[in-house]
Amino acid sequence: MTMSIIAKSALLSATLLLGASAVSAAELNIYTTREPGLVQPLLDAFTAATGTKVNTVFLKDGLVERVAAEGESSPADILMTVDAGNLVDLVEKGVTQPVESAVLTQSIPEQLRDAKGNWFALSMRARVVYAAKDLDLAALNYEDLADPKWKGKICIRSGQHPYNTALFADYIAHYGAEATEKWLAGIKDNLARKAAGGDRDGAKDIAGGICDIAIANSYYVGLMRSGKGGEEQAAWGNAIKVILPTFKDGGTQVNVSGAAVAKHAPNKAEAVKLLEYLVSDEAQKIYAQANFEYPVKPGAATDPIIASFGELKIDPKPLTEIVSHRKQASELVDKVGFDN
Repeated sequence: MTMSIIAKSALLSATLLLGASAVSAAELNIYTTREPGLVQPLLDAFTAATGTKVNTVFLKDGLVERVAAEGESSPADILMTVDAGNLVDLVEKGVTQPVESAVLTQSIPEQLRDAKGNWFALSMRARVVYAAKDLDLAALNYEDLADPKWKGKICIRSGQHPYNTALFADYIAHYGAEATEKWLAGIKDNLARKAAGGDRDGAKDIAGGICDIAIANSYYVGLMRSGKGGEEQAAWGNAIKVILPTFKDGGTQVNVSGAAVAKHAPNKAEAVKLLEYLVSDEAQKIYAQANFEYPVKPGAATDPIIASFGELKIDPKPLTEIVSHRKQASELVDKVGFDN
């Protein structure tokens, strides 16, 4: 009888121990607006490397609103999104917390992260120029886009699209609002068609002879040339060459995907470990392969298609400064009637 009680006691203790171990197993929760197909390979690789389980909630929109509504009870550890403006918005809405990490500060250039550690860029895309393959053009400054020699030769999507307001805001950061207004008016005068469509339409219209150059994002070229967009888009991608324009007193304008640790993260230590993993050589390579994005870590591998554009010189203006001019850039787009 005594042995039976001891045996039952031992079994109960073992069960409780196993239960406690299962509960305390490392895991973290991510809220993200990034497409599942882009994010999941990175998270799977992190779990394989660390054993940490990652629970993911994909949100098309409303990320800030959801986390704010959940308040202190929010299970979110990491908030992951695209566009520097969205990252800054997370901070301004008070749903992030600062992180101190030597790995992150050493791996990510200063202008691509929040000065107080509230968010960090994890991958980049550059705002580049697509040009007809036979066009005698090897280099270009953003300022040159307003030159009358391009009259009737430029294609671009809506000036109010975030891709473009980011570029225009960067121009304001360099030269001020008055100069930017004149520049935007000059580009509008040079348009071959109404500012509309998407970035890939710029390549399509170059192939169709509608325009000679187009302003668009770098990663679309990888998507087109790789065949991920089908044979028709592959033909568009192969009909153009890519030029990395720069500001005369700066570099090429970039935008980013990035992440922040949530203000009430229940698993902060694991969240920081994931961010540090995402700037490792392994993870940066996955970013490059999944969506043809530039790595933020200097020296990390870039996809061969993107590397063929030449060396990317990132504009040194801090993304937080550029974002502060977004509203003004949008107002100037309307003022000059850019999309009319």
